[in-house]
Parts: sequence; C-alpha cells; structure tokens
Amino acid sequence: MGVSDTVEMQWPDPVSVTGVLQEIFTRSERLLQAEFERRRGRTPALPSDELGIGKAFFDASSHLLSSPLHLVESQMMLWRDGLQLWSSALGSLLGAPVSPVIEPARSDRRFRDAAWSEAVPFDFIKQSYLLASRWLLDLSQHVEGLDERSARKVEFYTRQFVDALAPTNFALTNPEALRELCRTGGESLLKGWRNLLADLERGKGKLNIRMTDLDAFELGRNVAVTPGKVIWQGPMAQLLQYSPTTPDVRRRPLLIVPPWINKFYILDLREKNSFIKWAVDQGNTVFVLSWINPGADYADKGFDDYLRDGTLAALDAIEQATGEHEVNAVGYCLGGTLLAATLAWLAARGEQRIKSATLFTTMLDFTHPGELEVFIDEQQLDAIDKRMQAQGYLDGAEMAGTFNMLRANDLIWSFAINNYLLGKEPFPFDLLYWNSDSTRMPAKMHSFYLRKMYLENRLREPGGIVLGGVPIDLGKVTVPVYFLSAIEDHIAPWKSTFMGTRLFGGPMKFVLGGSGHIAGVINPPAANKYGYWTNPQLGTDAATWLAGATQHAGSWWSDWDAWLAAEDDARVPARVPGSGALPAREDAPGAYVRYRLLK
Repeated sequence: MGVSDTVEMQWPDPVSVTGVLQEIFTRSERLLQAEFERRRGRTPALPSDELGIGKAFFDASSHLLSSPLHLVESQMMLWRDGLQLWSSALGSLLGAPVSPVIEPARSDRRFRDAAWSEAVPFDFIKQSYLLASRWLLDLSQHVEGLDERSARKVEFYTRQFVDALAPTNFALTNPEALRELCRTGGESLLKGWRNLLADLERGKGKLNIRMTDLDAFELGRNVAVTPGKVIWQGPMAQLLQYSPTTPDVRRRPLLIVPPWINKFYILDLREKNSFIKWAVDQGNTVFVLSWINPGADYADKGFDDYLRDGTLAALDAIEQATGEHEVNAVGYCLGGTLLAATLAWLAARGEQRIKSATLFTTMLDFTHPGELEVFIDEQQLDAIDKRMQAQGYLDGAEMAGTFNMLRANDLIWSFAINNYLLGKEPFPFDLLYWNSDSTRMPAKMHSFYLRKMYLENRLREPGGIVLGGVPIDLGKVTVPVYFLSAIEDHIAPWKSTFMGTRLFGGPMKFVLGGSGHIAGVINPPAANKYGYWTNPQLGTDAATWLAGATQHAGSWWSDWDAWLAAEDDARVPARVPGSGALPAREDAPGAYVRYRLLK
C-alpha cells in the first residue's frame, strides 16, 4: 500500500493559496526584520561550547580512533545488517514472505502508520533508520576509556541527534504527511508553515512549539476550578484555602507545597482528576501555596526566602485561619525538597508543627539524578549562572526545553509533525496547557539548588546546607513520612528517590506508582489505572524493596488516605475559607498563578 494508492490529489483554491502565501511572506519578513534589529550593532558571538558537548564528542572520537578494532567490528555489523535488509527488500518486491531485519520497540509510536510496514519503500526507509540508529547508539554507549560524565553526555546527545533525523520528521519520508499533502493539494504544508511562523512569533524569534490549543483553557473556568479563596499573600506566594464538601474534617489542616518550577494547578486540572478536589472530598481542610512567577526584581531571592516566606509563613497563616498549630503536609518534586528542609529546620528548633509529611516524586539524595545529570556539571552551571546574572532569573522556556529533551519524540517531534508537516492545530489538552504555562527561577535560588543539591549533593549530609541560619539535618526528622514515586519517572527516578528514605529518623512508608512524573501522581481512583506497589519492609536498596513488593490495582490515593487517617483520626466541624481570623482576599485560583510568560 503506497501513499498515492489511497488518496486522490485535491487542488486547492488558488485565491486562497495566494492569500495564505502573502500572509506567510509578510510574517516572515516581519520576523526577519525584528531579528535584524535585535542583532544590529552587536559584535557577532564566537562559537562556544558552554555545554561541553563538543569536548565530550572530541574525547569520544579520540578514544574510538585509539581502538580501531572495535570501530571496524561495529561497521562490519552495520554492513552485514544492511546487506540483509537489501535482500529482504528485494524479496518483498518479488512478493516473497520475509521477516523484518529490525522492528521498532513496542513503545515507539513513530511508526504506527500502516504504510511503514505495508509499503516496501517506507518499510525499507524505516528499517534503514532503525539499523543506523542502533549502530550509532551502540557505538556511543561503548567508548572504552571515556570518563563517565562525558560518556553520559555523548550517549544523551547522540540520542537527540538520532531522534531528530527520524524519517517521520520529514515531509518526503513521512507517509502520513504525504497523504495529507495529496489530500489537501499542498495546503497542509502551507498551514504548517503558518503554524511555524506563529510559534516563532510567540517565542519572539525562538521556536516555541505549541503542544495544545492555548485558547481552549482559562484558569478558574475549565482548569483550576475547585472552589476556594486566597486567604493570605506574601512576597513569594499566595495561600489558598478550599471550600469544604463534608460536614466535618480532620483536625489537622492539609498543606500542599507544590514545586515553583511549575504551577500548582497540575493538582487541580479538572474535577475528575483533581487531587485537591479529591483531598477536600475525603474530609481535609486543604491549603495550597501558589508561588509567584518571579521577574528580575527577584534575582536575590534564595532557598531561604522560599522557606521563610513560603512554608513557614504558610504554617503561621494556617494557624491564624484555623487555630491549629499542627498540620499534615504534602510536597511535590521541588516542593517536596523544600518540605523536607522545612521539617529539618523545625526539628533543629525542637518544633513539630508538621505532624506527617508526604513526598511526591521528591529527590533528597542526588547521587543518581538520572538523565538530568547530563546538564549538571561545573562548566554548564557557570554558563547558567552567567545567563541568570544578566537577566536575574532562569527563563521558564529554557527549563521546559530541558525537560522536553528527556522525552524528545513525545514532547518535541510529535508536535512538530502534527503542527508543521500535517498542518493541523494541536489538540486541546489540559495537561499540556499546564505544561506550556512555564515559570521562572530566581537566579540566587536556582544556582543554590543546582550546586548544593544536584552537583554537590549536600542535602543528604547533616549540616551540609544552612537555611535561615539553621544547619539542615534530615536525620533529626522523626515524624511519619509517606514517599510516593513513579516507576517510569524520568525527572526524579524512583530508585534515586528511594534513597531519601534512609535520610529521615522516623517511620517511613514507600509506595511506587505506575507511569511517570505526572501521570504517576495524578491518578484518581475512578480512573482505575496504572496500579502501585507497596512493601512494609524497606530492605537494603530499591531492587530488594521491589522484589518483595506487592502490586495493587487502581490508585495509590486510597492507600495514602488510609495512611493519613491512621495518623490523624480527630474530627472537627468543617472550616469555611475566610471565616477565621484571615478574611478572603479573592477567589481561587488567585492572581499569582494567572501570570503567564508566553501565549
């Protein structure tokens, strides 16, 4: 089955095409003029290797050339596979039944179109690409004598190169794009060109690929809709209190500390998958920190400020609003790291204002931070520091780009194909709307976080970091802690988060959810998806724990609620936001979360 066998060529209206082309040329000229004005008077920058990629590949090439036997053997294997593929393709053309020389991984969704298997030319292109990819990746992973950090960098960027050159990413070698080209008479590529220009315009000259329809969602209307009020506001955050849905609630309020690398409403996308709404329905008085999206005037805000004007200030505000001195707390990702530091800060002062803590996909021991380690070394951090010093913050688009590279085929190339090669509008998806709503990181805080935690791994050391004048020692924390990690997490790998269970001095429960960093957490019971693993015995390491773990169907949310109920079974009448000592300032989701960088 070929592309032209099933699709008849349609010719577009020439008047319409002329109008689209005129629009494209006008917008292209405007973009080029803006770039020219931006560069006018500037001395052209010399090529630099601030990421250390060039040096890593140079070292790898040197080591490969010093071991020519391995290189020759690898090339001979590629030659053998190529001959086998030519023989297989010839057999297919002659109508003989043949088996593929190589097949995509079951998780590889790029080659789902039937033409990749049924049309001999496309099948040949696909298998040629897969063979070359396997050869190049295998070569990059087996460079003898290369230091570990350079080896990881070579492997990672080789994978980026391989993913970028996939035949699915080019119009002439993508059967779906060719069918759409024939069906629309070329109009699909014109629409794709227009989409490309729109993304360049939105990114002010930098490509900012739309993952979803950004006009389909509005905070407070169809995302972040759980009823509540802003009851407190400080320089770093607003504090939201949600309206109760039960006649009585747990005595201890529940404070949620989200990461400020993203916005809090990942926990409140829609009613059916909102962790916040579900927690309210279980009888919790739920409070959430909504962090400010900082600009250059926040350049000198550090981790201490997020502690003092974030978690500690929230505890004081909650006590004013409810009269309760003690709370249960949840921290997500970077918010979990801050929550853990808050627990240690309180413990050092002999306070236990947080009586139980839950950590979602939280890194505390950064010995093995996963693929993010590729971006963390002294040279790269120096480069990041220079950029942050110039503007006072790390731009949210830079961080989003880094995270997207960890899953490039899903989070970059699939949208490039849809938007540019097929000329389609991205599908409205609340999760991707949230993912596109990026935030900035203050220069001082982000430098401290990357250096002291990722690079130097000081948080795991007693007194390794000092916050607010207090040495932080996680070992002094004796309150119960519930760890939730996700088995496919590529941002906070679960075996690394598991290492954090060894740092606290109190009772631990570790639970492993299915899926990844987001879906593994946002997994409501009604969906009955993914499942989770539990094991009351932590064992000596992550592998031992998993070997003895029991798998359960459904969501870990119910398991967490049962754990929390065992820690806090006292009940009081439901609390209405604004009815205490702190009056309501505005409706949830509040003003801080509404500041959007790009649209």
